[in-house]
Amino acid sequence: MLKTIPELLQEAATNVRCISASVAADEMKENNGLLIDVREPSEHLAKGAVGATNIPRGLLEMKLMEVEKNPLRAIYLHCATSARAILSAEQLARIGYQKVSVITCNMDTIQQHH
Repeated sequence: MLKTIPELLQEAATNVRCISASVAADEMKENNGLLIDVREPSEHLAKGAVGATNIPRGLLEMKLMEVEKNPLRAIYLHCATSARAILSAEQLARIGYQKVSVITCNMDTIQQHH
């Protein structure tokens, strides 16, 4: 039986740290964390958060290993609804990144805090 997207997200979210944009902004001031926008480039260009690096979900595992080789650096993922970010965080944990968080606010709120 195939899982629905809500079921898949619920399952993935149990293993992912989800936080607000304000918490992420505060933490990044302290830990020099990396903010990654996992949306498509056109979405990022239309409405992006200041300081975010755009790496679409489909390329994330390959590209992030080029950008950040330290598995202990704090990484903060966001998208428009947190769905792609949650699935992305799960994949990054699988390849060894240990401090991945998902920003669960909407895009307007993310922009206000970064």
